Amino acid sequence: MVKCPRCGYKNASTAVYCDNCAYLLADSDGTKIKNSKRDRSWGIGIAKKIVIVLGIIIIMFLLFSFVYNNTQPSSQDSLNVVTDDGSNHQTSSYPYQAVIQYEGSWYAEMGDPNYLVKESGEGTKSFTLDCAGWERVCLDVQKQDYGEGELKVQLKRNDEVVAENSTTDSLGRIVINYNY
Repeated sequence: MVKCPRCGYKNASTAVYCDNCAYLLADSDGTKIKNSKRDRSWGIGIAKKIVIVLGIIIIMFLLFSFVYNNTQPSSQDSLNVVTDDGSNHQTSSYPYQAVIQYEGSWYAEMGDPNYLVKESGEGTKSFTLDCAGWERVCLDVQKQDYGEGELKVQLKRNDEVVAENSTTDSLGRIVINYNY
């Protein structure tokens, strides 16, 4: 009896091939084949194996780089960069507008609570605020002339009044904190 080294099946002693898995048990002369570790390996040298593994790693790295670079936003699409050239923006990215109504002089700080814009003036003025629609908005307006008239402040979002307050006090001050 000859035991097959591949599947373990017990074959007749005269068998050249395994009756179970067709593995070569003897060569054409009838000499028993000694099965070495090399017969059970891929049949290629270690240098070729290293080249194949390195090739697979390089291909995976190139694929990852391609996917990563094509999923990143461009510098023009980035939301983290805010620039202000001092012009009056009238776009949907700046939906807030502050309206200050007073016949005398006034001083105001308005916008994002962390980056307030300071303005002073006389009479009725309107300002577009550099605040995105999901941020908090703060308005702090005070009379500068100790006048008796009414100081009225409105916060508009997309041309709709969302907050409003007024005072007739001579040192009148209005603070509006709005969270959308």
